Amino acid sequence: MTSLYRPTGEASFRNTPPAPLDTGSGGGQVGVSGVVSSAMNSAAMQDAADRTARIAAKLKEIYKRSVLPLEKKYQYDYFYESPFLTDVEFDAKPQVLLIGQYSVGKTSFIRYLLGRDFPGQRIGPEPTTDRFTVLINGPEERTIPGNALSVHPDMPFRGLDRFGVSFLSRFEGSQLPSTVLKSITLVDTPGILSGKKQEADRGYDFTKVVSWFAERADLIILLFDAHKLDISDELKRAIDALKGHEDKVRCILNKADQINRQQLMRVYGALLWSLGKTISTPEVTRVYVGSFWSQPLSNNDNAQLFEEEERDLMKDFAILPRQSAVRKINELVKRIRKVKTLAHIIGYLKSQMPTLVGKEKKQAKLITELPTHFRIIMKKYNLSPGDFPDINAFSSKLKDVKFSDFSSLNPAMVDGLDKALTVDIPRLMEDLPSERDTPEELKDKLNPGLVPIPSTSGKFGPAYGDPISNPFGAEQSDEGNYWALLDSAERLLPSFEALNPVGGFLSPDVAKDVLMRTGLAKDQLRKIWNLSDMDRDGHFDHHEYVVAMFLCDAVIQKGRPIPDELPPSLVPPSKRTQLAEQKRALGGNLLMS
Repeated sequence: MTSLYRPTGEASFRNTPPAPLDTGSGGGQVGVSGVVSSAMNSAAMQDAADRTARIAAKLKEIYKRSVLPLEKKYQYDYFYESPFLTDVEFDAKPQVLLIGQYSVGKTSFIRYLLGRDFPGQRIGPEPTTDRFTVLINGPEERTIPGNALSVHPDMPFRGLDRFGVSFLSRFEGSQLPSTVLKSITLVDTPGILSGKKQEADRGYDFTKVVSWFAERADLIILLFDAHKLDISDELKRAIDALKGHEDKVRCILNKADQINRQQLMRVYGALLWSLGKTISTPEVTRVYVGSFWSQPLSNNDNAQLFEEEERDLMKDFAILPRQSAVRKINELVKRIRKVKTLAHIIGYLKSQMPTLVGKEKKQAKLITELPTHFRIIMKKYNLSPGDFPDINAFSSKLKDVKFSDFSSLNPAMVDGLDKALTVDIPRLMEDLPSERDTPEELKDKLNPGLVPIPSTSGKFGPAYGDPISNPFGAEQSDEGNYWALLDSAERLLPSFEALNPVGGFLSPDVAKDVLMRTGLAKDQLRKIWNLSDMDRDGHFDHHEYVVAMFLCDAVIQKGRPIPDELPPSLVPPSKRTQLAEQKRALGGNLLMS
């Protein structure tokens, strides 16, 4: 029976279009490949999108009910210079913020990630990017002025109008159709120079703008040039503005292919030393080393290292859509803790004020002794030191307000914050991926879509001994790497992607719909499913989908029986170890019985 499925018989499957199939519904004839496009708007895809929207809706509800009233009552927007959140900010795509000195390759990195030029692009060895540029997806290529972006009802940039016309004239949007930008938003920043001249000429507070974007970013990329490791005063202030968001920061040592291996070791060590002095965290910041543009490497000494580093970095980008809901919850929790602490501080200062006379003198004394009062508030209400505002900035703000105008502490409203932290948000976390989830639950909870990443095979060249680097696949004699369905996999990839796989997997409903449309009997489809779903997770990845389509085609076009077991040549190389382990486990169970 298995001889019918030897690789020699697969040629007709991969070179001949499938014969028309009866759908069984009176709807005409469809081929196996044509079946795929019919499930593009699948129920599973809609369910995943709805789940993401539900989490955002619940976060909005928690914020408006429990957090926003306290922010207004205790002037959170004034003391933290952070405007109240809007619905658009909860619904926004993940944002990636790129920061670095001039000519470190920020714009080239974006171009490499997108795989194309973008409107308003400026690349050169001199300081070419003189403005904040937001790259967004859209049907046509155009640039959008900053003033228009800041008032757009569907864009999360309305809070930027607080920085004035001088900033908005140096802020623009770059819209273009891009598969990458369907999933994330990229923010390019002006190149940072050394010295005071640039700081004086900006006309706006650069570090405050960086802080605004950092608070809303999902990933912050600090780029460094292998030939320019110095951290200027303004770059240091920009890095200081990232305080509280260190978990989002990743560093890139770019243009590392222009130095040899020994120099790279020294440069890498020097960069870590500089970062250790600048970023005050006990953990070592993750630094990716490589050459992040499309040109071939200048020096191939470290090609394998650069390829592995780039692959790791692109994984960080690829999972951003999945992690977006987690990030929004995390940011809201941080905001709630700061609002709670601020409420206790303002309520305490109000309670210390006299009723009739001596208000100004008492206020001045409270500001002078603020460190002592912070310690009293922290112990009295059991608050964390990390939730308190910067004491110098807070003191400066207090000098411009009247304590007698403050609102008293409202315990009921503070209890509402505690309920949000201890009840509402933990309940919401149950909808997110967990280590206790089964594979089926995990895949069901993942947000739809991954960020497409650039193909780097041409950039790094073929890996030694890697059969995949041969465009025609491995030889048949190479049993460990040869796969008879490789050509079919390439041909069926567009139809697989047309089904909108979630995280690279077709859900059971989508895969079932594809198989049902072949018109085969349920018993036959059950057997095909068992042979194709090799990892037994109830989902089809690309290779499992190819095997299923091949088996359906073999039965329908050639009248072949379905084998009891897949021949080794039809099993994808990535699945062979797993299948062998399943067989050993099954054999062990039979012996024990």
